[in-house]
Amino acid sequence: MNSERNSHPWLLASAARFNESDEGGLNLGQIIAVIRRKAVLIAGITLGVAALAGLKAITDDPIYQGQFEILIEPETIESKVISSANRDTISDKGIDTVQEDEVKLKILKSPEVMAPIVKQLQALYPKITYESLFNDVNITTKGEKTLILTVSYQNKDPKQVKTVLDTVSKAYLDYSLNTRQTGIRRGIDFVEGQLPQLQESVAVQQQRLQKIRQQNNIIDPEVKGQQLSTLIGSFEQQQLQTQLELNEAKALYASMQQELTRQEASSVALAALAENTRYQNLLNQLLEIDSQMAKSSALLLEESAEMKTLKQQRQNLLPLLRREGLRVARETSNRIQQLETRNKLLTQTLDRLNRDVKQLSLVLRQYNDIQRELEIATENLNQFLSKREGLKIDAAQKELPWRLLTPPPEELVPVSISLRKNLLLGAILGLLLGLGAALASDKLSNLLYTSQEVKEVAKLPILGVIPFERVLEKWSPLEERSAPIDGPARVLMPSDRNGKSQAFSVSPAFLEAFRFLYTNIRLLKSNPPIQSLVVSSASSEDGKSTVALYLAQTAASMGQRVLLVDVDLRYPSLHERLMLSNQQGVSDILSSETLDFNHAIQRSPLEDNLYILTSGSIPADPTRFLASVKMQELMERLQAAFDLVIYKASSLSEFADPYLLANHTNGILLVAGLGKLKRPVLEHALDELRISGTPILGVVANMARNSMSASRREELTKERVAY
Repeated sequence: MNSERNSHPWLLASAARFNESDEGGLNLGQIIAVIRRKAVLIAGITLGVAALAGLKAITDDPIYQGQFEILIEPETIESKVISSANRDTISDKGIDTVQEDEVKLKILKSPEVMAPIVKQLQALYPKITYESLFNDVNITTKGEKTLILTVSYQNKDPKQVKTVLDTVSKAYLDYSLNTRQTGIRRGIDFVEGQLPQLQESVAVQQQRLQKIRQQNNIIDPEVKGQQLSTLIGSFEQQQLQTQLELNEAKALYASMQQELTRQEASSVALAALAENTRYQNLLNQLLEIDSQMAKSSALLLEESAEMKTLKQQRQNLLPLLRREGLRVARETSNRIQQLETRNKLLTQTLDRLNRDVKQLSLVLRQYNDIQRELEIATENLNQFLSKREGLKIDAAQKELPWRLLTPPPEELVPVSISLRKNLLLGAILGLLLGLGAALASDKLSNLLYTSQEVKEVAKLPILGVIPFERVLEKWSPLEERSAPIDGPARVLMPSDRNGKSQAFSVSPAFLEAFRFLYTNIRLLKSNPPIQSLVVSSASSEDGKSTVALYLAQTAASMGQRVLLVDVDLRYPSLHERLMLSNQQGVSDILSSETLDFNHAIQRSPLEDNLYILTSGSIPADPTRFLASVKMQELMERLQAAFDLVIYKASSLSEFADPYLLANHTNGILLVAGLGKLKRPVLEHALDELRISGTPILGVVANMARNSMSASRREELTKERVAY
């Protein structure tokens, strides 16, 4: 038996993931469960607060409230003047709206504005003080660029409301005019204080501009620069043309010098002097004579007079031709000298003009800087002059800058909260307070209401969730074997005074929960199956007797030969619930020598396969009986005779009996009564179980108000089988 028992600690780990998806943390379902449990407390607080709110609405005096609206300007004269002082262009852009709202509200409720109003009102209403008016006058804003102030005031006296609003509205309009006039006067003083400095700045820049013109003898540097650029371009073009002509002349002169040194005149003529008219005429004559000599040489002799004449003419033309060539060469040389002189003059002129351009660029930069500063100073001066004229025009006006859009009402209507509204607000507040009180009370009670709470404390698998069955609060269950499995179960109560038994029904969901519980127990270990277990609980009100009885009945209905043993030797109850005899039971068997249990076991009328062994007579020391060797032998014999033995033991918090028995079974099945069991009690029982090393199969959450559906049970069963 011990070896089997030691094989079950894996159950705690194997079932760790069981029902993880079934329950969550604190959720809407748990809150609804708290509301349902504490419905009376919530309803009482809600009705109480609503009644107090309704009573206050009935007994309070009516309150009258009035209001008026004022249209104000988002931008002031001061902001415009400051804008001008910063040398920015004056525009219609205002200051930050949110900051302006806060500033205006603080100013309008400041002592400077409110003190004269209080002094005026105290003549009619002496109880009015600055503090009371500050608290009772409410100012709100709406709008963005154009702001609208809504000023409201409430009091029990409608005449006082009307008087206060009239006085405040007139005071605010006067304040707007005074503020505007003060701002205009400050603006004029500021502008006139800045004008001398601006005028002096303009004069200084004008003097600088005049000085730079006189020093450089220019009116406009840009125009002068354009003129110099034009001259430089013209002279550069002339220099380029001169250099081109010079190069041509030098080339021509060099060619002429080379050809004039030759002896043959015809070569000189053809190469260098082709464009000279006189030279060409002489050359033509020479060519004509050569032509005649060529013709005559064919007919005449060299010694003939005609040939001699032609030769003489040719000799006379050659000196003339050479002299003409030398004359043209001298003219070309003179031309070269002239071109060189002109090129030198052009280079000197261009150098001077370039120096003038460089100097003018410095002058132009200074001139532009001075011109820009002069324009800025002149623009600022013109703006301030224009602003001064505008401010003088504004100072002459007496029109109010703020406008009263909605004047204070002539007739006031009570605005105190109506009875219906008061009751509604009271009911909402009471509901919130009741809900908070219910949650706090539920938390402080330390009671466990859901299987998730039990699982979080126990850190153990929830093997089953048994729904709450109201009929079991009064009657003892005795199901008739003829009742259909899927229909309502017929159960009997003990006989009444007339000796008659009365029947009643439990729901199918209640029976289905036990089938689900038994299935999970069987799936904890498939081979060998669970053969014995102890049903116990942390406290005495958790319903362990009901769980043990219906679990045994369910196992028997599934074909198991089941024995239900009542080992609660101090407070036995199974024989009373099942209306069985308790003359022979566990204590009597242990007192005998043979441990013969056959005569003490009774067949249950519920199922053919269900057998009951009652507790028997109450011994003097139950713990000694249960811890005896005879009890161990008896448990071994019972386990050998039946498929499943279920021991219904006492509570863990009361006696050590369950610990002694569980060590000789497959484990203990811990019953937790939802709504009955407190967290510290369960924690203490679990600590004792862990210290003693008692094997724990799992936990049964009993009396659940919201049990899981059949489809969800099937899903969890499939998950357990797959695992």
